[in-house]
Amino acid sequence: MIERMNESNQQHRIREEVEEIQKAAARLRKYTPQQLLQWGLDQYGGKIVLACSTGAEDVVLVDMMSRITPSPQIFFLDTEKHFSETYKTLNRIEQRYNIAVKRLKPKLTLEEQETTYGDHLWQHDPDRCCHIRKVEPLREHLRKYEAWITGVRREQSPTRSQAQKVEWDQKFGLLKLNPLVDWTWQDVWNYIRTNQVPYHPLHDVDYPSIGCSVCTRSVKPGEDLRAGRWSGTNKLECGLHQ
Repeated sequence: MIERMNESNQQHRIREEVEEIQKAAARLRKYTPQQLLQWGLDQYGGKIVLACSTGAEDVVLVDMMSRITPSPQIFFLDTEKHFSETYKTLNRIEQRYNIAVKRLKPKLTLEEQETTYGDHLWQHDPDRCCHIRKVEPLREHLRKYEAWITGVRREQSPTRSQAQKVEWDQKFGLLKLNPLVDWTWQDVWNYIRTNQVPYHPLHDVDYPSIGCSVCTRSVKPGEDLRAGRWSGTNKLECGLHQ
C-alpha cells in the first residue's frame, strides 16, 4: 500500500512538473538561445548541465554559456571510440574557455564489452552498444540534475523535427532545454565564424554530424546532415533524444 501511494505521489508530482514546463515553453518560445540559457541558470543554478559532444551546435552552446557564467557545468560522453580529433577538440575547448569538462565513461570497458557481447558490438547490435556506452552513463549522471541542455535542432533529422525549446524529457525524468532548436545549419556556422569558436576539424571534410569513429562517415552531396551516422542501417538516433 505504501509503495503504491509513493508511486502515485511521484506520478502526480511529475504531471505537475510537466504542466509547468508546458506553460514555460509557451512563454519562452521567442527567447534567444542566450536568453534561454540565462533563464535555465536562473531557475536551476547548479542543477543544470550542458551536454557537449564537440559538434558544431555544442561548441556554440559552450561559448554562449561561458559568456553567461564563469563555471558552466558541462559533460562529454566518452565512449572510448571517438575520433582522435574529437578528443583534441575537447582539449582545445577546455583551454579556450578555461573550463573542465566532465568525461563520462561506461561501466564496461571495451574489453569487458567484447567478452560479454562479442567482437564489434557496434556492427551487429548498434542499439545495445549505444545503450551501454552512452545511454547508461548519461542516465546515471543526469540523476544529479534537474535540467539539461542539448544542441538538438529540428532541421537535423525527422526524429527531431518536433523538438521544443523547453520540454519534459520523459526518458530521463527532467527538464530539457534545446536553445538552438529553431536555428539552421547556416545560423550555427555564422555564430562560430563571428565569434571564432573552436570547432571540430572533421566538419571541414564533410562530417556535419560526428559520433563514434566506427559508426560515422562523411556525408555525400545531397544527403541530409545525419546521413553519415550508422550508415547502411535503419538506426537514426543513439538513444539520447528518443
